Amino acid sequence: MSGIAGVFRRDGGPASGPDIERMLRTIAHRGPDRARVWYDGPVGLGNCMLCTTPESLFEILPAKHSTAPLVITADARIDNGAELREALGLGAGDAPTDSDLILEAYAKWGEDCARHLIGDFSFVIWDIERQTLFCARDSAGIRSFYYYASPTLLAFGSEIKALRSLPEIPAVLNETRVGDYLINLYEDRSMTFYQGILRLPPASTLTVTPREVRVRTYWKLDPEHELKLKSDDEYTQGFRERFDEAVRCRTRTAHGIGSALSGGLDSSAIACTARNQLAQPLHTFSIIFPGLPREDLKVIDERGYIDTVLATGNFTPHYIRGDELSPMRDVDRVHRHLDEANFAPNLYLHWAMYSAAKENNVRVFLDGLDGDTTVSHGFERLEEMARRMQFSQLRKEAELIAANLFGGDSTARRVLWNYCAKDIAPTWMFQAWRLLRGRFSEVRANSTLTDPAFARRLQLRSRAKALAPRTGHRNARTSHYKALTFALHQHGLEMADKASAAFGVEPRYPFFDRRLIEYCLSLPASQKLGHGWNRLVFRRAMEGVLPPEIQWRSSKGNLSPNFHRRLLDFDSDVLDRLASGSAASTDGFLHADAVRRALDEYRASPLAAGGQKSIQLFTAANLAIWLEHNKIGRVTHA
Repeated sequence: MSGIAGVFRRDGGPASGPDIERMLRTIAHRGPDRARVWYDGPVGLGNCMLCTTPESLFEILPAKHSTAPLVITADARIDNGAELREALGLGAGDAPTDSDLILEAYAKWGEDCARHLIGDFSFVIWDIERQTLFCARDSAGIRSFYYYASPTLLAFGSEIKALRSLPEIPAVLNETRVGDYLINLYEDRSMTFYQGILRLPPASTLTVTPREVRVRTYWKLDPEHELKLKSDDEYTQGFRERFDEAVRCRTRTAHGIGSALSGGLDSSAIACTARNQLAQPLHTFSIIFPGLPREDLKVIDERGYIDTVLATGNFTPHYIRGDELSPMRDVDRVHRHLDEANFAPNLYLHWAMYSAAKENNVRVFLDGLDGDTTVSHGFERLEEMARRMQFSQLRKEAELIAANLFGGDSTARRVLWNYCAKDIAPTWMFQAWRLLRGRFSEVRANSTLTDPAFARRLQLRSRAKALAPRTGHRNARTSHYKALTFALHQHGLEMADKASAAFGVEPRYPFFDRRLIEYCLSLPASQKLGHGWNRLVFRRAMEGVLPPEIQWRSSKGNLSPNFHRRLLDFDSDVLDRLASGSAASTDGFLHADAVRRALDEYRASPLAAGGQKSIQLFTAANLAIWLEHNKIGRVTHA
């Protein structure tokens, strides 16, 4: 992970070295190893580098191509280097760094180069001959990229604060983003809290000339493609090969490396695979909650599973007491690095792990984030069986699921209801049921703290329906595709990018490897759910890698009890201030009475009905604090 920033004076005016230096100073935490500026004519590029790979130790950016009139600045790790060198006709000693490979790819394929690149990246190339600025971002959106475009200026940076350091870029609040934030709507992939400052969506390129600003998508998943192999063993072997490669690419490092370890299937698989690939012990970072009440520990405590993994050897474990942390810990510093209001209730746990990684000289942090989505649980297969009237097979599968995944705490009938009948039944049936039971607020969808007049002015309900429409009947692949393309992933990865940068740590995510995602989506439903096991192909592929207790684990830790309790324990004063109406920064955005009622419900029942209110209050409190501490203008409405 590094930091990039720069400008393109589209009116032909000269780029200023001091402007680029000022932009880099605001993001200097992203690149403590070295910083450099290049500018010529209308373009200036900057880079501050965090060296994490062996090649990056000798990488000097911005850099010129050896022969072509091209200059690059990049925050990139390219994972398919050998494949690229072959396609580009390069020898082993050619293009020694990842940015060199990107330049060679652009020299050969032009604007189509990004689709040939596998890895985590955001980069900018100034094509001197074409007088064109070309920018690209990786397929998952792991490396952040923001930009501002006007008829006279294109400015870009790894973080919004780099753009805000330029006096000609206005700081005006984007109220539509505030509305989306308050109703947890993240489907707009370009918008930020600042008018005019945009994010480049994942798998997209940005081409800028004096006359044109064009965004183009260079890669998409194919939800129609189904892989057909001869046997379960072939599917399992294919998964294992891609998973091993996804981990191997991400263990390429010149410094200390560690991994999150929760004891779940995802993090354990990454930790054990990485451990097997490394010569030195792997640092692990685990959140534990020994101070919680016994009833909470039943759902949150994974220490036994963690110990089972560690007992296999060659790990250096580290433990973080999650039960001693405030969910709003370091809130001002968090907002300073995020540049926007925090919406992630569990970010405080990752913040603590990144801090522990830095303390132990770990620069590369492996993370099992979203393995569930990449592999898919596959429960939609039950619905497919019902639609095909395969009732005997459906009943047998439900019985096996009840036995394997729920251990006798459920029945085949309940499994069929939860994972099949509820999805087939029409929406009106559930609306009627809620009305009959007096659950009117759910039917009205009036469960947020948003001021009704503000919501009406922005037409938030219509906006939500347009951006996130309800889908009709599903099958396993279309549901898997929808989960993989859910916009919240992008926002979560961006937050992790900026939060980890605060500690000089680079997070890497094997489950967001493009090759692994494409493979998992193409699998038949029977490889995702079968013989009473969800994520079946993954479990089979972990034979001999994971202890059986982890490989065939049916439970999953639930972190919510700690959040619900500790928000009250540590941050009651913040919530009281919000409910009192003294947070003037949110005037016109929040409904004061709704905030007070939500806090009363939360205090009365922190883990039950009030638990939902805690997330809404956390979101509103973060917005209030962020607005209060940022110099940002607001549009006046008549």
